[in-house]
Amino acid sequence: MSEVQEKSNGRLLSLDFYRGLTMFLLIAEFSHLFTYFVSPELEGTIIHAIGTQFHHVSWEGMRFWDLIQPFFMFIVGVAMPLSFSRRMAKGDSYQSLTKHAFKRAFLMLLLGWGLYCIDPGEIVFRFQNVLAQLGVAYILAFFIIRKPVVIQIGFSILLLLITEGLYRFFPVEGFTNAFVNGENFSSWFNILISGEENGGGWAMFNAIPTAAHTIWGVLAGQLLIGDYTAKKKLQLLIGAGVIGLLIGYGLSPFTPIIKKISTTTFVFASGGWSVLVLALCYWVIDIKKYQKGVLFFAIVGMNPLFIYLFAHVGGADLIKKIFLPFSNALFGWTGELGAHIILSCIVLFMLWYICYWMYKKKLFIRI
Repeated sequence: MSEVQEKSNGRLLSLDFYRGLTMFLLIAEFSHLFTYFVSPELEGTIIHAIGTQFHHVSWEGMRFWDLIQPFFMFIVGVAMPLSFSRRMAKGDSYQSLTKHAFKRAFLMLLLGWGLYCIDPGEIVFRFQNVLAQLGVAYILAFFIIRKPVVIQIGFSILLLLITEGLYRFFPVEGFTNAFVNGENFSSWFNILISGEENGGGWAMFNAIPTAAHTIWGVLAGQLLIGDYTAKKKLQLLIGAGVIGLLIGYGLSPFTPIIKKISTTTFVFASGGWSVLVLALCYWVIDIKKYQKGVLFFAIVGMNPLFIYLFAHVGGADLIKKIFLPFSNALFGWTGELGAHIILSCIVLFMLWYICYWMYKKKLFIRI
């Protein structure tokens, strides 16, 4: 069978794997494993070099970890046509889909905002995290999901042109240095919304340019459930990914690649990588049928919202506290750093096991 398994169950194993792997990496952050990889004791080792790739750049440039949020926003877009086509096949009207889309976007925005209110214990207005930004991107992508391909691409480019124009030509004194941290449009926008001058350089306005990732995901999803052959789909994905990389890196001398404010070059380059990773997963898993180990990661992606929120609000720290005395007793001989790394691996495994247990019990929490 040369085509994907979409005909039988409406799912793509490659997408399940891609989403699960991305979520696995996201929850790994809450185990603090990557923090220990860059400990001073490991400097100069291969572990330290790899660990560096799991931390954001301070400002300009891009590491692997800077791709995780674009991956997730792109994956959500890929899943939208698959999900909507299944719902419409069951008899849902476009009106009911619209209601569902608005509800889902609002809840993601609300949950994303709510996460910022937990630590200070008071109401603050911050919207920089992936859930909050996805709430905006999701509804923008939904508005044009039934439009022709050229309209969808054009709309995504328009969002990027608006972003580029705002950064380059914003007229307010003190915020006219387009790509200087704390002195650009995004800093002014942060102040407007939250009263905070910088927020570590992370821009709330990122929801607008990164909506392109979700729109491009929608296009990829529509391609994968379309009538092209598997070979043609793969060729189009690779071509689109390469174009994104050429534009992003090619224009970086003029507009620097900066994730914290999602410059247009960052969106193109990270979008290109997002598409190419999907192409690789599609080729290996759905075309070549190499599917060993797919389930290990896929089950994490089956409850992405729950496990992300659980880890974020203290679930990972609770697991760490429970296993800390046992870990110290059993692995203290490895030294302080070794014991920390082992404990982080235990925490990560337990987070995975929670997803596995929910999968076995058929518990899937969705909005």
